[in-house]
Amino acid sequence: MPSFRVELPASPHDVHIGVGLLARFNEMLSAARLDRRRTVIVTDETVGGQYAAPLLEQLGARASLVTVPPGENSKSLATLAYLYEQFARLELDRSSVVVALGGGVIGDLAGFAAATYLRGIALVQAPTTLLAQVDSALGGKTAINLPSGKNLVGAFYQPRAIIADIATLTTLPERTFREGLAEVIKYGAIRDAPFIDWLETAMPQILARDPEHLTTVVERSLRHKAYVVTNDERESGLRQILNFGHTFGHALETASGYGNYFHGEAVAIGMVVASRLSRHYAGLSADDAGRLAGLIARAGLPTRMPDGWRSEEFLSALRHDKKRAGEGIEFVLLDRLGHALLRKLDFDRILAVA
Repeated sequence: MPSFRVELPASPHDVHIGVGLLARFNEMLSAARLDRRRTVIVTDETVGGQYAAPLLEQLGARASLVTVPPGENSKSLATLAYLYEQFARLELDRSSVVVALGGGVIGDLAGFAAATYLRGIALVQAPTTLLAQVDSALGGKTAINLPSGKNLVGAFYQPRAIIADIATLTTLPERTFREGLAEVIKYGAIRDAPFIDWLETAMPQILARDPEHLTTVVERSLRHKAYVVTNDERESGLRQILNFGHTFGHALETASGYGNYFHGEAVAIGMVVASRLSRHYAGLSADDAGRLAGLIARAGLPTRMPDGWRSEEFLSALRHDKKRAGEGIEFVLLDRLGHALLRKLDFDRILAVA
């Protein structure tokens, strides 16, 4: 079982990766030295039906379950208010623990609820999708969406532990599994060119969900993210490179209606657009751009913006991007595979090439 520690000065915590970890969940919570007067598992109806019962049995009488509908639409003010009401009904206090059991939506939603209820109660991330295991569970970003944009209301709030059970990846629908590969490919693009080489070779085994390959994928991705987060927890510099592909991706998710594109699908398209911008404004070679687009396609992810994408809704969402600076956006570009940089591009330059 690979494990490592995220060494943040104010909130260090352990990351555990392996097959069958949910069967050892109570043991791992105890190792995290959590008081756990009360524990509430927050999950969606789909994941809860698969995994909640054995966790509740392990955790005992002081554990409760709160479920929400699956999908991006649950990252809303209305669902957040529902969680607050349930926390109050369950009489959670500051010694209580919130377990976010699910994908990125649950991690963001339950994480923000934990960050803000009683000004903060302990959070444990138990990601069950590839996207959450390789990316969103680590780093402390929690958020909900507004109609005008994705993740516009949120907080940095670190978990007390991350427990990633690779076995949960075997039950994912194919589309949900593949979307997580977008974030995996992103790490190779921005920090680790040899990872791109390995992914090109190992993609058949990854798509077959071989446990050994999946463990490598999750561990290598999370170690990259841990390095970036420990050097820039609040996204004031280096951490911005993790947004590669996300500027167009978030705008596409918002403009198309949350849920029509999965997050990873939108990011995959966004990475191809960012690669095109990188060729014009950062010197990325055509060969590197083609390799990246080819790997994204081999992962079964989309690579093209939809017809009619330059809609009023899309352009509005782009202008509401969190990285907006005046009349432009701090864009994450590549000058070569494995190396990212920031360039402020005004909207005319972006749209001229995208």
